[in-house]
Amino acid sequence: MIIFFIFLKKKKKSYSLSMKKICFFLIIFLYQTFSYAKTTENIEFNHKYLSNYFSAIISINNQDDKDSLKYLNNTKTLVKTHESYLENYLISLVLNNKIDIAFNKAIQLKANEKNFFEAKVLLALNSINKKDFSNAMLTLEQMDEVPLDTLELIIKETLKDYLDTIIFKKMDKNEDVQFGEIDKIKKIFQSCYLGKENTDLLFEELVIKDTEDFSRYIFFYINYLAQIKDFNKINELQNKIDYTNSSILIAQAKQWTENKRYDKITSAFSCKNENHIISEFLFLISNLYSSQELYKKSNFYIHLSIYLNPEFNFNNSLLAENYIINKKFDLALKSLNFISEEDLIFSWYKNKKKSSIIKKQENEVAALNFLEKKFDGLKTNNIKILYDMGGIYKSFEKYDEAIKIYSKLLDLLDNRSKAYADILYRRGGSFERIGDYETADKDLLESLNITRENPYVLNYLAYSWLERNYKIELSMEMLKEAYDLRKNDPYITDSLGWGYYLINDFENAEKYLKKAVELMPYDPIVNDHYGDILWMLNRKIQARYFWNNVLNLEETDDEMKIDVKKKIIYGIEKT
Repeated sequence: MIIFFIFLKKKKKSYSLSMKKICFFLIIFLYQTFSYAKTTENIEFNHKYLSNYFSAIISINNQDDKDSLKYLNNTKTLVKTHESYLENYLISLVLNNKIDIAFNKAIQLKANEKNFFEAKVLLALNSINKKDFSNAMLTLEQMDEVPLDTLELIIKETLKDYLDTIIFKKMDKNEDVQFGEIDKIKKIFQSCYLGKENTDLLFEELVIKDTEDFSRYIFFYINYLAQIKDFNKINELQNKIDYTNSSILIAQAKQWTENKRYDKITSAFSCKNENHIISEFLFLISNLYSSQELYKKSNFYIHLSIYLNPEFNFNNSLLAENYIINKKFDLALKSLNFISEEDLIFSWYKNKKKSSIIKKQENEVAALNFLEKKFDGLKTNNIKILYDMGGIYKSFEKYDEAIKIYSKLLDLLDNRSKAYADILYRRGGSFERIGDYETADKDLLESLNITRENPYVLNYLAYSWLERNYKIELSMEMLKEAYDLRKNDPYITDSLGWGYYLINDFENAEKYLKKAVELMPYDPIVNDHYGDILWMLNRKIQARYFWNNVLNLEETDDEMKIDVKKKIIYGIEKT
């Protein structure tokens, strides 16, 4: 033990935070295991088990799911002796889609009185899957005296609330909101499950929110309306949705309804199915864990979600996203392959994600070539796909191709709609990039005529004019208007600050550029702008500090680095 501590001390600087945690865990593990071994007879234990277990922990943290299970299977002597092993073993089984085995193992652990949280969740879900709801409730109630973290408490209490509704066919009359929006979503599915008349209203109250992203639940609203065969209401709802900016799930639902494939919508989910509503709750939990970068927990719950409702195969998208973030591209591709190929929008999503993987594994050119071939093969006028492809061309600086796509989109859209105005904005930006300022201004001004209070169009057009030394006074008024609409948008704040810089109002320029840096500290342009204004205010040491920041930022291109290096040496002059 002393030797191990010394090793840690010598290697301290080379250890990542996650590795430190692993090593600390191993120290505790070693202590507990050696202590246990002294008091336990006939236990086979040697360094090979430690080595395999340590390798398993590293594999789990690295999302090497197959390897983790292999190492844990080589350490099975610990199955009756060490709870941390058991916890990781159960999780690893789930991550490898061996969920039935995980259920059986959880049952064995119950007999051995092992009470960690994941085992209890698996016991409850196994009972739910078998329609033994009373036993599932009993399992969860046994956890009432166990200390839980916030998300664990949410999981336990929400599952209990769902089971209350399933068993007793009633909803909790308590109007107190304990877990915020999670409770509101739960209330909708409880109401839908019981066939309550106010289900429609509850859905509407949720999906019309502007402050939160509840677009996913538009799908479930459409699903509910399809279940009760209210097709007129579906059409009314879809007419309110901007499908250019919609999620893949909503765009696919639209394509299904346009083709009268309501069976596709209703087969994926039913709020009358206990497994389905629990599955959707677990998806939500997985998403919450993912947003906190707790990918092991996220993948654990998304696997369980998919198990309970395999028909909703698009839920594999979250699993794929988690793997892509962690550069587990083979696992990401495996997850993507579960998503339906026959559905137009889902297929397009798969190809976009495959393209992003190619970009990371090879290069941007190969990624674009792959996606272009897939896009050309579709020969589609689907608004969502055209919108996506236009944005992709624009991001690759292929502005002529982007303009062609956007022009095609404009022919398909209502010329009074927000979507039409958005495409004009995007096409105008593309024209501006190729130096066709006259056409760019025409598109951007027309976009403003449709949606005058669009801060991003105001910002783009005004900034473009300032850079051209054109309509300076009007540009500043437009930037002020954009800022009033989005006071905490870093790009708009930077534009306004830079506008003041260009008209030599250095005091106001510093005020807004400082705020822009605070809002977006890792953006090279913002840091460069702030360095410029500090130089003009004769704060030269600070100016060079922010210019040096630019050189160290990942997104700084080579051309910008050359310009900034010159400023660090020679400073700037402005007349």
